[in-house]
Amino acid sequence: MKAIPTTRNHQKLVHVGDCLYRSSRTDVYYAIFQRDGKQVKRSLKTTDPELAKRRREVHRQKVERLNSDSAKNLPFAEYDANTKELIGGLAKRWIDIAGGTMEASSRDRMLGVIKNLNQHFSGLTVRNVNLRTLEQWATARRDTCSARTFNYELETLRRILDYGAEHGILMENPARKIKRCKPHKKPITIPTKEQFRKMLDAMRDNGGKASADLAEMLAYSGCRKGEIVGDAKYSKPPIFWRDVDFELKVFTITQSKNHEPRTVPLFPAMENFLRELQARRPAPPKPDDRLIPIDSAKKAIESACKKLGLPQYGHHTCRHFFCSNAIEAGIDFKVIASWLGHKDGGVLVARTYGHLRNEHSAAMAKRMNWGASTAEPANVVPMAAKR
Repeated sequence: MKAIPTTRNHQKLVHVGDCLYRSSRTDVYYAIFQRDGKQVKRSLKTTDPELAKRRREVHRQKVERLNSDSAKNLPFAEYDANTKELIGGLAKRWIDIAGGTMEASSRDRMLGVIKNLNQHFSGLTVRNVNLRTLEQWATARRDTCSARTFNYELETLRRILDYGAEHGILMENPARKIKRCKPHKKPITIPTKEQFRKMLDAMRDNGGKASADLAEMLAYSGCRKGEIVGDAKYSKPPIFWRDVDFELKVFTITQSKNHEPRTVPLFPAMENFLRELQARRPAPPKPDDRLIPIDSAKKAIESACKKLGLPQYGHHTCRHFFCSNAIEAGIDFKVIASWLGHKDGGVLVARTYGHLRNEHSAAMAKRMNWGASTAEPANVVPMAAKR
């Protein structure tokens, strides 16, 4: 039997069958194939000869379907020098297929991720995007972005290279060996009712009446900003006066994040706010008029927070404010989730805001300050005496 010497720990690979070798040191089997004049070696990760033979055939099929010409010449991504648009490469092949089932906004976001990835993989062919290259990317990228961004880019990279493996451009996907980062969850900062009122006053005093109206609408409805103001780029309509039914005391979100309309109760605070909004108008609103005429209150909120010395709140803070008040009112997580447009039965609400309920519960528990040895207040007549 011939042996292939290796330098790693003085191991020798002993030939024991067709393209099959066994380590002289560990008895682990390896499969070694020739493809276009190059050697392809893979550990079969077993010492069992029968299992090794089955795994060898699996690897043989992968090697036989490899399109080595594509791997040699196909870049990871290719961009037009003038338009900066993605025009070729493995990433372009993948996005053309996967993007057909995505929303336009999701596809645009994915194209942005590919552009970020290409900052590291630019100039490399698919063949050169190996485990070592990916490890270098992961090491550098983890230090320059959040865990959430890293995981999103890694998942996109895995999907692109999976596509390459499925079409015989890669033998296997090395990105599957790169581990995700554990996200560091940032604490949610939510204003008190007093802080929220002062923020609105500061916005209106600074000429941001419409901005304050948008913030109130978000806080009283629990909606996302896009559900209130819409998004013209992706043909998502805003909420109109026709979507509010004062008689049935409901309002309808026609374009939610999960692309399904939902009907939500017209909460008392929201109803009062909308009636005040109507009263402020010089004429009754038409059904096709927008509830809120502006698209963003970001700058007005930031200016008000800076003036008052508050944390930098944003549009989504108003949604958090809605949730915290609902929890303090004792509303069930499942009900809150249905109002917010979640489809998980309250799991996300519980995970995100569960600590608020615990804090509220602890505050309420302090009121239970009675016991057998606790004296009754002077103005309280014991129940036995009443009888």
